[in-house]
Amino acid sequence: MPQLDRQDDVFILDLGDGENRFHPDWIAAVDAALDEVEKADGPRALVTAATGKFYSNGLDLDWLFAHADQHMDYVVSVQALFARLLSLPVVTVAALQGHTFAAGAMFSLAHDFRVMRADRGFWCLPEADINIPFTPGMSALIQSRLTPRTAHEAMVTARRYGGSDALDAGIVDHAVDEGAVRTTAVGIARAQAAKAGDTLATIRTRMYAPVLAALRDTSNPLG
Repeated sequence: MPQLDRQDDVFILDLGDGENRFHPDWIAAVDAALDEVEKADGPRALVTAATGKFYSNGLDLDWLFAHADQHMDYVVSVQALFARLLSLPVVTVAALQGHTFAAGAMFSLAHDFRVMRADRGFWCLPEADINIPFTPGMSALIQSRLTPRTAHEAMVTARRYGGSDALDAGIVDHAVDEGAVRTTAVGIARAQAAKAGDTLATIRTRMYAPVLAALRDTSNPLG
């Protein structure tokens, strides 16, 4: 389960050492960690990271298929998490040490910055291959954070981007050696920690108002 630690002005949320899929309990644990980050005082920033082969492998499809009657509520909770991260009043950095797929990739896009391992691991939106269309909110998030060309390629072709390719496509901001992923992310976060607060939150909510509205649509989240 996700664990929150703090190094001076930087909170580090380790998402786990498995596939880190969006099980309801996992979502609740991430939300609780974000509560702690939000209520803290003074300069602060957030790094999300993971341990092992995956950063996040996306939706928990096994849980979802076993609880089909909760499909709508589940999607609402996932999109609410994306919206919360996108509007958080602190600078956020995703440290992508492993595979970052589907909802995990979208979760990474809700951060301000992304640092990816250069030599191994893929960033991918596989929905076109697995026959799961993007919701309007998901589409809005992806298209707001990537260039039109990259968003089109990533969404339509389900391309798997390695670290260097992801950097060239503008998906990530840095592609570094394995041992430098988390330290680079922490360095970026620490340099921006003083920006935490209401002004940053207002900038975010105005900048991404249409995206946030789409992600927070509880009446018709599937479109």
